Amino acid sequence: MRFSSFRALLSIGLVAASSLALAQGARDWPTQPVRIVVPFQAGSATDLITRQVGAGLAKEYGQSFVVENRPGAAAMIGSEVAARASGDGYTLLMSGPASMVTNRFLYKKLSYDPDAFEKVAVVAITPNILLSNPSLPFKTLPEMVAYAKANPGKLSYASFGTGTTSHIAGEMLKAAAGIDIVHVPYKGAGEAIPALLSGQVSMYFDTIMTGLPFVKAGKLRALGMSTARRSPQAPEIPTIAEQGYAGFDIAPWYGIVAPKGTPADVVVKLNTSINKLLATPDFREKLAVTGAEPRGGSVNDFTAMINAEIPRTEKLVKQSGVALQ
Repeated sequence: MRFSSFRALLSIGLVAASSLALAQGARDWPTQPVRIVVPFQAGSATDLITRQVGAGLAKEYGQSFVVENRPGAAAMIGSEVAARASGDGYTLLMSGPASMVTNRFLYKKLSYDPDAFEKVAVVAITPNILLSNPSLPFKTLPEMVAYAKANPGKLSYASFGTGTTSHIAGEMLKAAAGIDIVHVPYKGAGEAIPALLSGQVSMYFDTIMTGLPFVKAGKLRALGMSTARRSPQAPEIPTIAEQGYAGFDIAPWYGIVAPKGTPADVVVKLNTSINKLLATPDFREKLAVTGAEPRGGSVNDFTAMINAEIPRTEKLVKQSGVALQ
């Protein structure tokens, strides 16, 4: 009995010591460089925003936040790398709609579990603009919808890839307006913009960073912004929502997540730091260069945002008729 009691006390002591060590580790974090996996190529909007976040966190904590680009397979390669990493607080993922929401409805089997991450904070969103070729016989969104209804299947819209926000935005507009327009996927703005300028496609949901310069130069028309509010960078462009499609609100977003099991104290610490960073004028100016708008908020806010997107995206992907890969 005495030996059993001793073993029980020893076990309790070890558990308590372990818990204390974990708590201490979370308080001291980070004590070594932190890796932020980016599931897109260097130079992409996701990459640029991540590097800005990493630089800000490095300045606060006095540790390096190293960006590791692992592009490919619709963000699945990088997402898998991060999902399989140890939940010790030293690997993070800059996630987005593809890795956390859309991929689960586009692929029969994912190489990672989108739910196997601890949500940390939404960093920013990038509004999309619905662009059109100026040669077409409409100048506004209502005129485009009227033309599309009179000419079903004649208009087309480009996207920067099947399942991306530009594709889903097109499907949302088709459903909301009750029009028949044809989806033409491209690999990015580098292909889609020339196709739109040459008239190969009629319209394109593009990010404000790459699309707005063409609007200002008079080479393309802006029919509407995809977000619920007008963009501070182009306040003259009305939203799609205010042109008769209430609730229309979709945009690429960027949010930090961590592998499952990352200590809660580390998650809270990171969330606090990111929100503080987003409040600084210098960081907000750097985000504006990429066309992004700061977001922030709590862990619960981030979780609620993803949970709201899941059923909406599932419905739109099914509606689009995209075959599972």
